[in-house]
Amino acid sequence: MNIIVCIKQVPDTTQVRIDPETNTLIREGVESIINPFDTYAIEEGVRLKEKFGGKTVVLTMGPPQAEAALREAISMGCDEAYLVSDRAFAGSDTLATGYTLAKAIQKIKNFDIILCGKQASDGDTAQVGPGIATQLDIPQVTYVKKIEEADEKSAQVERMTEEGFEIVKTSLPCLFTVVKEINEPRIPSLKGRMKAKKAEIVSWKAIDLDIDEARLGLTGSPTWVSKIFTPPPRPRGEVFEGEPEDVATKLVEALKDRLNS
Repeated sequence: MNIIVCIKQVPDTTQVRIDPETNTLIREGVESIINPFDTYAIEEGVRLKEKFGGKTVVLTMGPPQAEAALREAISMGCDEAYLVSDRAFAGSDTLATGYTLAKAIQKIKNFDIILCGKQASDGDTAQVGPGIATQLDIPQVTYVKKIEEADEKSAQVERMTEEGFEIVKTSLPCLFTVVKEINEPRIPSLKGRMKAKKAEIVSWKAIDLDIDEARLGLTGSPTWVSKIFTPPPRPRGEVFEGEPEDVATKLVEALKDRLNS
């Protein structure tokens, strides 16, 4: 069974800064990590390979420094890594990103399952995984918490819902977005880190993909950020002090005054 795991390198959530001129994230000089939800996708991809055989490939789209995220994925057990990196991809929204990753997956070929984290910590849209599946015209199951069964033709999974969970059976190939309840990501071994250090990272530019350049980057993005701002702090409410009975009386009187004003 061949697995492709799509990951994203994101800024550490404690250091997110916004460029007020471009309304985009400032990545220079900011520590980057693998999107936390994607680490569960990596782990699940490696577990599927260990159970069924085959290989686990990791793919990301981003600047050249995203290579570090791919090497970390290899240290966790992935076999191959692909970086899609080009200035032409800058400013891509979720639609353009899904399209570009789908084209890279078509170039990789030969996959049974695509795994993504349920969403990225810097955008929180949860749209790229489903977008990839739509571009590839394959089934998708979101918020997967357990892959119960899988063979060459189908898989049965358990997905989370607001009311509980659902059991879904789907044909393969298929794309799953996973939640953190699915597993516990492993800590890379020394052997894994040595392998990652020496691994070859395949890098593709737009010219290397069978791609429509009008659908890339800002040009190919029908959505964009028009403004980003920090909401003003809420005014501090009135604080009543004293004995509980007195405080209750004051609160009732204040509420009456507000209703009558």
